Amino acid sequence: MIFKTLQIEKYLKSPDKSLRAFVVYGGNEGLIAEYTRRLVQTVSTDLYDPFNVVYLNGSDVNEDFSALAAEFNSRSLMGGRRVIVLKDADNNLTKPLKALLESSDSDSLLVITAGNLNKKSSLLVWGSDSPDAAMIPCYEDRDEDVRSMAKNKLVENSLTANEATMQLLCARLSNDRKISLGEIEKLITYMGDKKNVTVEDVEAVISDQSASSSDDFCYAAASGRKAAADAFLRKLLNEGVEPVTIIRALSNHFNRLLTVHAAIENGDTLDKAMFKLQPKVIFFRESSFKSQAAIWKRDKILGVLELLYKCERDCKTTNYPPEDMLGYMVLQVVSAAAKLMKTSSSW
Repeated sequence: MIFKTLQIEKYLKSPDKSLRAFVVYGGNEGLIAEYTRRLVQTVSTDLYDPFNVVYLNGSDVNEDFSALAAEFNSRSLMGGRRVIVLKDADNNLTKPLKALLESSDSDSLLVITAGNLNKKSSLLVWGSDSPDAAMIPCYEDRDEDVRSMAKNKLVENSLTANEATMQLLCARLSNDRKISLGEIEKLITYMGDKKNVTVEDVEAVISDQSASSSDDFCYAAASGRKAAADAFLRKLLNEGVEPVTIIRALSNHFNRLLTVHAAIENGDTLDKAMFKLQPKVIFFRESSFKSQAAIWKRDKILGVLELLYKCERDCKTTNYPPEDMLGYMVLQVVSAAAKLMKTSSSW
């Protein structure tokens, strides 16, 4: 059977010994490592207990399957269940694995890790059909997974963070669990005895692992955060992004704000208007988007769009450096946003 998140969490809290094998597979190496660790800990709190935990490589077992069979059927010298982790397995091991579980009455837990498996993979088919085995797919983290993982890691280490800090943290993390965990571990070490993580802490420690640098820039500029907007703009330019591309990204952002205003004028609530946007606003940016929708009224948005149009036209038709014109335009937008933040009320 293929386990979904709720089934995995249920097993980890209350292991069912009728399940004797797990195949943890996919392209998210960090998530594979995390699930492997947690499955091992259902048997032994010590990940390297010499009596109850054994690690084997798939390539070695391919050459000599008897090594795995012997470990799986061995009894613990200290009593209790044992766990065998078979790393980097492939389809060559499907038949002997199936035969092993069918012929043995051992209660040992077998945790098998593998890379990406297609639907016709014999290892995937076996794990899906076997009554005493389960499959755990590990693909790239969704945005919701990134936030949940980050929040859980902070809580585990007795750290707190407000909504603005969580939004920035999630925006800077990757969809690869391994990379994100490494970044959060750096943050935890950096915090020392401090218990409240701030925006400044995240900016000081977490490098931007996401593919959302353009979004980061747009949200910073439209919120009047000059230092952040300047930093994200420099990053984009250093990465070779053309000024016109950046202008169009900012134009698209303000057009989305304008679309929301039009929907509200037609009777929608702010939440309903945002829900209709395509693509939808990523959940950890919802708070920022609502704040911007509150300060940027229709006439002000139209003024910015006119400014952006002129800047793009000038970048294409004059001999002035496009980067300089872009920088001046961004300064105007950020200054206007900062002023609006001070004077405008919320919805």
